[in-house]
Amino acid sequence: MELRVTESSEDELSIEIAGEDHTFMNVLKGALLEHEQVSAATYDVNPEQSGGQTEPILTIKTDGTIEPLEALEEAAVDVREKASSFRDAFEAAA
Repeated sequence: MELRVTESSEDELSIEIAGEDHTFMNVLKGALLEHEQVSAATYDVNPEQSGGQTEPILTIKTDGTIEPLEALEEAAVDVREKASSFRDAFEAAA
């Protein structure tokens, strides 16, 4: 997975996430929105209308009490923990 920051400020971050699709982006966006400090999390996958963009761009806005990159790190940890918990439950059910 390749990441490239396209815009960054104290309370907003836009990052291109190469090689991902709606499945991963929706999970990550959902994990971000579970954090109180995140005021908005969206992504755009629209190559035709975005000047030739071919990779999804995730945009995170925070309330200023946390940096967007830190919020992204926390959300990624949440996704990993939920996936691990799901795997364990699935294996126990089998």
